[in-house]
Amino acid sequence: MSTFGALSTAYSGLVAAQQALDVAGQNVANAGTDGYTRQRVDQAALGPAGPAGLSSAAGPRVGEGVAVQRIERLGNALLDASVRSTTAAAGYAAQRSAAYQGIESALQEPGSSGVSAQLHSFWAAWHDVANQPGEPAPASVLIDSGKQLAARLSGGYATLAGQWSATRADAATMVTTVNDAARQIAALNVRIRSALAAGGTANELVDARSRLTETVASLAGGTVREQADGTVTVLVGGNALVDGDAARAIGLAGAATMGTSPGPSLVWADRPSVPASLDGGSLAGALSVLAPADGHGTGGPIAEAAAGYNALATSLAAAVNAVHTSGRTTGGATGLAFFALDPSLPPAEGLSVVPADASGVAAAAAGAGAYDGTTADAIAQLGASNGSPDSGWATFVTALGSSSKAAQQGEALSSTAASTAKTAQASSASVSLDEENLGLVAGQHAYQAAARVMSAIDQALDTLINHTGTVGL
Repeated sequence: MSTFGALSTAYSGLVAAQQALDVAGQNVANAGTDGYTRQRVDQAALGPAGPAGLSSAAGPRVGEGVAVQRIERLGNALLDASVRSTTAAAGYAAQRSAAYQGIESALQEPGSSGVSAQLHSFWAAWHDVANQPGEPAPASVLIDSGKQLAARLSGGYATLAGQWSATRADAATMVTTVNDAARQIAALNVRIRSALAAGGTANELVDARSRLTETVASLAGGTVREQADGTVTVLVGGNALVDGDAARAIGLAGAATMGTSPGPSLVWADRPSVPASLDGGSLAGALSVLAPADGHGTGGPIAEAAAGYNALATSLAAAVNAVHTSGRTTGGATGLAFFALDPSLPPAEGLSVVPADASGVAAAAAGAGAYDGTTADAIAQLGASNGSPDSGWATFVTALGSSSKAAQQGEALSSTAASTAKTAQASSASVSLDEENLGLVAGQHAYQAAARVMSAIDQALDTLINHTGTVGL
């Protein structure tokens, strides 16, 4: 190797040390940056320029320095995939748990404002009418109690309808977020492919893309496949959401209000007739919550809860009216209904009290005296009878409570799994300041050593060029 070759070797070491310092500085600067993956310089020794394994007249040859092969991104594809899958499961479970908690809040069971308490007051009011038939005061209390019960059913149903609408709006926002993320991933694919093809590095772009794929996974699940050219393909429900520089969009179709069919669903924006399936995530959880009631109690929890209100209103009106129409008022009228249902509204919202005062309350049995309380007493006993509206409501509330508890337990388990996966990913990819400090010191010493080699060679060259042949000086 010539003297000038040695100078080139020293210079390569100087450049490699400088890049090591630059990368360590980049790591330190981004130690607190969310989603940043630490980097490392991958160096390789350069071999002699002559034929391998052959000696020359000049004798053995040393290498020709060092080259920076690439700047590695120290991510772990397996840990990244684990984060995406657990995040999708956690998003799905969290959405359902939140829905059940919202329903429980609307029910207010057990409590003085719940339907059960209102039913108890309603039956008690009938007892008072049975004990004081024909008196205006107990009848007035009964009518007010019936109106409060109807209002409680209507208010509970309206709260559920509002929760349903809010969840659908949230789902629409998630759809927009997924589409935006897909477009950004496709754009980053183009930039990453171009950077790698030009021999550059795209680690920061890969970090940004990784954050976006996690966003898609948390909302819609899916898998990510890395391609040889540096791009990724994002699959949702087995179909490509992103493929190279192309991104497909999804759309939200179906019912816009609770109680209408078909329920909300996802479709491909470019082919609205083709449904888009999901692999989990918050969006999938929202769609499961928004599903219509199926008549078996296994539909969407919000619609099923609304169906519970409707079932109670229907059974309550039927049970009370069946007895009330057989009785007579103090004025001798018979065949009168106590409750009415507006056919243009859901039963829970359309329930109303018919009598305006005591003259419309049929407390006596047909053919009995004006002050007989047989019919009122029979209605009062409905709350404790087999198959009563109360027992149906209690069954519904108990089943809902069990489902809510299961949903919350599922959320806790999936959240723990997602947190564990995220911690494992961070332990592999996050920056250790202690390690980077060591890297900075090592890079500094390597830089100083390479500079010292260059100085020594420069001095030798100066002597050879400027002082060779000079004697006595």
